[in-house]
Amino acid sequence: MNQVTGIFKKIASGSLVLQIVIGIIAGVILALASPDTANSAGLFGSLFVKALKAVAPILVFVIVASSIANQKRGAHTNMRSIIGLYLVGTFMAALVAVSLSFLFPTNMTLVASETAATPPNGIGEVLNTLLFKIVDNPINALATGNFIGILAWAIALGIAFQHTGETTKTFLHDISNGVSSIVKLVIRFAPLGIFGLVAQTIATTGFTALSGYTHLLQVLLGAMLIIALVVNPAIVFFMTRRNPYPLVFSCLRESGVTAFFTRSSAANIPVNMDLCKRLDLNEDTYSVSIPLGATINMAGAAITITVMTLAAVHTLNIQVDMATALLLSIIASVSACGASGVAGGSLLLIPLACSLFGVPNEISMQVVAAGFIIGVIQDSAETALNSSTDVLFTAAADLNAKGSAATETEAETAAAA
Repeated sequence: MNQVTGIFKKIASGSLVLQIVIGIIAGVILALASPDTANSAGLFGSLFVKALKAVAPILVFVIVASSIANQKRGAHTNMRSIIGLYLVGTFMAALVAVSLSFLFPTNMTLVASETAATPPNGIGEVLNTLLFKIVDNPINALATGNFIGILAWAIALGIAFQHTGETTKTFLHDISNGVSSIVKLVIRFAPLGIFGLVAQTIATTGFTALSGYTHLLQVLLGAMLIIALVVNPAIVFFMTRRNPYPLVFSCLRESGVTAFFTRSSAANIPVNMDLCKRLDLNEDTYSVSIPLGATINMAGAAITITVMTLAAVHTLNIQVDMATALLLSIIASVSACGASGVAGGSLLLIPLACSLFGVPNEISMQVVAAGFIIGVIQDSAETALNSSTDVLFTAAADLNAKGSAATETEAETAAAA
C-alpha cells in the first residue's frame, strides 16, 4: 500500500508538461496499434473535459466574487490595459489573416452543407445576444456555462460584499481556496485526459479527410503562428521592454497544449488561472481577466473568420479592394469578440462576414461545413492561440504595472535623497 502511495506522490510531484507529452505519444501509438481500444480510451478524454467544464463556472464565480470583495481600496487591477491588449491583438490577427489571404489566395472545393445550425443575421444580433447573456439568470448562467453572465454577477456580488464584515470576506476567501484545490486535482489528470483525447481523435478521424484542405490549413495555421510567435511577442516587448519569448513559450507550453486538445476556452479557464498563480500575477487582475479573455480575446477566431471568408470570395472570383479588406478585419474582430455568444463559435460567424461581399447564404454555409471538416486541426489551434494569449496579455500588463511601480519608487527615493 505504501509503495502504491509513493508512486502516486511521485506522479503528482512530477512535471505536468512532460507527463502530457508522454500522454500525447501514448495516445498516438495506441490509435495506430488498436483503433478500437483507442476509441474506448476516449472515455478518459471525455471525463477530463467534462470535469474541467463542470468546475470552470463555479471557479470563475467564486474567485471573482472573493477577489473583488477582498480587494483593498486603491488597488490597481490593470484591467484597462488588458482589455486594450485583447482588442488590439484580435484586430492585428484579422489584419495578418487578410495579408496572408492576399499573398496566398485559396481555392476551395465547396461541399454539400449538412449543418442545421443557423448563423446570425448581423453584428447587431451578435451584440444583442451578448447583452442578454450579461443579464442572464445567475443559476442558468452557471448551469449553461455562460461566462459573460457569470462574470457580471460575480463582479456585482463582489462589489456588494466589499461592504460586509471581515467574517464574510474570509468565508468567501476560504471557499475560493477550496474550489482552487479541486481545480488542481482535476488538472493533475490532464495527461490521462489528453491521452484519451488524442487516441480517440486519431482513431476516429485520422487525417485523410484533411488532405483536400492542405493549402487552406497552411494559411490558417501560418497566420496563427505569426500571431503567436511574432505579433504577440512584439506587443509584450512594447509593454514590458524585456525579452518576451520566455513568457510566450511558457504560455504556449502550459496553456496552449491543454487548450489544443480540449478545444474549449471555457475548459481551459482553470488551467490558465493555475498558471497565472504560478507566475505570481496579481490575483485581483487575473481572476477577472482570464474568464473575460475566454469571451472577448479571440485572435484565433478572427483569423478563422477572415481566412475562410476570403477563401470563399477568391473561389467565386470576387474582387476585393484594400478598403473592403480593412472593413472585413474590423467586422471579423467585432464578430470574434462575440463568438462565445453564438452557438457554434467562430465558424457560424463566417456567413456574417461573407455577406459583406454578397456571397449567398447557401454558399457561405458550405464554407462552414468545410470548416467542420478541418475543425480537428483548425479549432484546436484556434483555441490554443486564444487561451494562451489570455495569460500572455495578463502577464504583460502585470509586468508593465510592476515595472512602472518600481520606476516610481526609484524616482521617489532619488528625490528624497
